[in-house]
Amino acid sequence: MSDSNQGLKARLTEDMKAAMRSKDKERLGAIRLVQAAIKQREVDERIELDDTQVLVVLEKMLKQRRDSIEQFRKGDREDLAVKEEFEVGILQEYMPEAMSEEEIDSILDEIITATGASSIKDMGKVMGQVKPKIQGRADMGAVSQKIKARLA
Repeated sequence: MSDSNQGLKARLTEDMKAAMRSKDKERLGAIRLVQAAIKQREVDERIELDDTQVLVVLEKMLKQRRDSIEQFRKGDREDLAVKEEFEVGILQEYMPEAMSEEEIDSILDEIITATGASSIKDMGKVMGQVKPKIQGRADMGAVSQKIKARLA
C-alpha cells in the first residue's frame, strides 16, 4: 500500500496537498490533525520523529477515536460517532498491515522463551521486547492481555 522509500511524514504532506487540490475538506482536516499531533510531539520533545515514532502517534490517535466512538454511541450522538469513524479510516491508511493472531502468538512464544519469562513479574521484560516488533501492527492492549494470560 505505502511506498517504503517515502517516510510517513512525507506521505502525509503529499496526501494533504492532494486533498487540498481535490477540495476534500474532511480528508484534509483529518490529515491536518495527524500532522498537528506529530508537530506537537516534535516541539515538546525537541526531536524529529521517525516512522516508528509517527506510528506511535497514529496508534494513540486511533485509540482516542475508538474510545470517542464508543462514548458518542452511548450518548446517542451517531453524527459525532460517524465523524470519528471517518477519521479512523483515514488514520488506518497510514498503519502497516495488521499481524495475524498466529504471527503475534509466534512472536510471544519466541520472546517468552528467549527471556525465560515465567511469571507476571516478567511482564515488563517481555513487553519491552514485544513492542518494537509489533508496534502499529497489533492492538497493544490485546497483546498485553495475551502476555498476562501466558505468564499467569
